Amino acid sequence: MAKMRTVDAAIAILEKEGATEAFGLPGAAINPFYSAMRAHGGIRHTLARHVEGASHMADGYSRAADGNIGICIGTSGPAGTDMITGLYASWADSIPMLCITGQAPVSKLHKEDFQAVDIESIAKPVTKFAMTILEPGQVPGAFQKAFQVMRSGRPGPVLLDLPIDVQMAEIEFDIDAYEPLPVEKPKASRKQLEKALDMLTAAKHPLIVAGGGIINAGASAQLVELAELLNVPVIPTLMGWGAIPDDHNLMAGMVGLQTSHRYGNETFLQSDFVIGIGNRWANRHTGGLDTYTAGRKFVHIDIEPTQIGRVFSPDLGIASDAGAALAGLIELARERQAAKSLPDYSGWVAECQERKGSLHRKTNFDNVPIKPQRVYQEMNKAFGRDTTYVSTIGLSQIAGAQMLHVFGARKWINAGQAGPLGWTAPAALGVVRGKPDENVVALSGDYDFQFMIEELAVGAQFNLPYIHVVVNNSYLGLIRQSQRGFNMDYHVSLGFDNINSPETMGYGVDHIKVVEGLGCKAIRVENPEDMPAAFDKAKALRDEFKVPVVVEVILEKVTNISMGLEINAVNEFEELAETAADAPTAILAKA
Repeated sequence: MAKMRTVDAAIAILEKEGATEAFGLPGAAINPFYSAMRAHGGIRHTLARHVEGASHMADGYSRAADGNIGICIGTSGPAGTDMITGLYASWADSIPMLCITGQAPVSKLHKEDFQAVDIESIAKPVTKFAMTILEPGQVPGAFQKAFQVMRSGRPGPVLLDLPIDVQMAEIEFDIDAYEPLPVEKPKASRKQLEKALDMLTAAKHPLIVAGGGIINAGASAQLVELAELLNVPVIPTLMGWGAIPDDHNLMAGMVGLQTSHRYGNETFLQSDFVIGIGNRWANRHTGGLDTYTAGRKFVHIDIEPTQIGRVFSPDLGIASDAGAALAGLIELARERQAAKSLPDYSGWVAECQERKGSLHRKTNFDNVPIKPQRVYQEMNKAFGRDTTYVSTIGLSQIAGAQMLHVFGARKWINAGQAGPLGWTAPAALGVVRGKPDENVVALSGDYDFQFMIEELAVGAQFNLPYIHVVVNNSYLGLIRQSQRGFNMDYHVSLGFDNINSPETMGYGVDHIKVVEGLGCKAIRVENPEDMPAAFDKAKALRDEFKVPVVVEVILEKVTNISMGLEINAVNEFEELAETAADAPTAILAKA
């Protein structure tokens, strides 16, 4: 056995567990851990400008590829509290992430020492496991348990808090004798899946609702295989978007009050059976439950047993990992296909396809200032099937989800439940770390963009290139739209006459100057006809300089984006497509 500092043991464990990508900021109480990283050399560290930004980078890295676990590191006190929003965002969407904080010496924890805070208690509500490690000998076991907890059942983040004297203490440790703990995931039985398949095949208009759990399980290919075997349409949730490509004939559209397709909602309302796999029946997906559940039966398959029945009671609930459930369903479907006992759903699929080709929102507007719908039309033209989109919250994210196209798993990366403003830019940097040399495009409104704009400097310093489309209406657009119900437009305008940049014409912050001051490149677009050239230039600048490139599109200040309170009553504020020319980038051309 070798004698070493606990932090040296911890770094060796990180490498053996396959977690070697860290984001953070050093500080006095975490410097021993940083010294171990420096000595070891096997952990790549990206220096953030804000610890919350570091947590979103780690989150984005975890979301970028199957098996990734991003690490966020910070010192004691406010560094830990700064991580809480990042922990919440990853916890809410079942994303594994490891946060590590420094802490005051164990003997000072009860003495209100400088930057000593009970981060374990603060973090517990938004983590699967949080621990202040008080004994040096517990360090290996705490890290071992942290990785098991992150990966087992419903994935999620953990936080380990390391007092500085615990970091400096020496222990006996042999990395060759260390083994990761087994990952525990429930698996559906054959009998359970037979009952689920019996219910599906008894229906006339069945649907599969594909949640983010399918993407977390790396089971998107199995989802598509099952859908094709059964010839049953698929409705992805926002977190499951991309599990089946948008242009697949069984992709029937998204359902919901905001991030939904007209054809998706209409198809859902015509269904009589729904099997949800790895989803949580989020309220912005379901709307009113009476409308959502009326006239249809439900099977719910989820890795977390207590998730079943949380929103409404299904007709059948099954606790299972999504990948295991899909594998079992595929086996059963193949047997029934061989026995020629599967129903023929070709007529139902044709109905869904007809709606997909007819119920479009108009995107082809020529207005100046630019209407946001036109931006997503031009993005569809400019960015190919390999594009990974990163977005967070607001009218930009809602409209983007209605009009952009996604063609694979982990190609739509979104902080879905928490929706923290400012997440997009740092998360995109983490995604770039997780998807080097791939085409990453972020989407923000001006308010989301301004929240953590300083993190763009990280992209410049570490050469993390991506394109960031900022749709600027100088408004808190989603909040302004929601204030319509209160007959007010109160403290939601970000516009002002910028005395240093009169060219911003009352839109306030000069994003071009700020972005360039942070070491990145930026382009402003005011006319819709200029967008194709701007996107081409952005790609060229990204490739040449290897830094983030911002394309700011100046929008009309007020646009109300389609949304409502029920899936059968979504308000369409703008013109709908009447011809193919009204929606030229729709997946299916309008008939």
